[in-house]
Amino acid sequence: MTEANSTKNRIMVAEDDPVSRRILGSFLGKWGYDVIQAVDGSEALAILQADDAPPLAVLDWMMPGLEGPEICREVRKNSERAYSYLLLLTARSQKEDVLKGLEAGADDYLTKPFDAQELRARLHVGQRILDLQRNLLAATDELRFRATHDILTGISNRASVLDALKRESARQVREGGSLGVILADIDHFKHVNDTYGHLVGDSVLIECAHRMKACARTYDVLGRYGGEEFLIVVPSDDARGTSALAERMRAAIADVPAATDAGPIPLTISLGIAVSQGTDPIETKELLRSADEALYSAKAGGRNRVECSQGHSVSSLLD
Repeated sequence: MTEANSTKNRIMVAEDDPVSRRILGSFLGKWGYDVIQAVDGSEALAILQADDAPPLAVLDWMMPGLEGPEICREVRKNSERAYSYLLLLTARSQKEDVLKGLEAGADDYLTKPFDAQELRARLHVGQRILDLQRNLLAATDELRFRATHDILTGISNRASVLDALKRESARQVREGGSLGVILADIDHFKHVNDTYGHLVGDSVLIECAHRMKACARTYDVLGRYGGEEFLIVVPSDDARGTSALAERMRAAIADVPAATDAGPIPLTISLGIAVSQGTDPIETKELLRSADEALYSAKAGGRNRVECSQGHSVSSLLD
């Protein structure tokens, strides 16, 4: 196994002298790196600004086009890109020159003529720093996901889906248009838990969330509202479009029993919808209350159905 993982071992060497470039490439290749070569500063900057920029780079200080410190300065201007560890090679050993390179954004420097093993050690330090950064970013993403998603189903949690509703409501006030919400509740879910146990109940929740998400558009927001209840925020859609989405979700649950460890379990959901029109926007609390009343009507009307709070029958809206 090579010293560097195949997804991490890409390195750029920017050196205008062909002999030095070949020597550097030879060393790095022996150490397991996938070497990308640049013959001047302009080419080096283009490589480092590309979407697939290598995470490590060895830059000669003096090059045609752009010098090493200039490249570092340009790369560091974009803080949103994946971090590249930049090592400067320079014949300059004066303290002020070294500080100039580091202040430009270089992570490290090595004076010429360089010792191969020292270069190797410094690149290992750079790799460790990059690995630590990747682990930190992964941990941050995981914490962010856990803060905004329901751990069981993987969809948005209550706080996150309510935030989405507030954002879309504010957008509607600014720009007009329509905003729909759907409240969905799994019918007789307590019976599932009592009969088959909570682990099977959990698998039912996961399956229902998966099927409803498959029906939604990319910009709809599906969240677990609480227990076996789900909230769907439907931007820029009127009563007809929101009803159509709710009906697709209802059918997706009812048409095929859920496969569980206890065997296939037939399921249905009841759904209530409410829509805020751009000409007369409704506050989020009132919109949720109306959807909840429609959901209660769907339950009282026999379950496995969609009800609209505006008093329209869903069948008439979809005809």
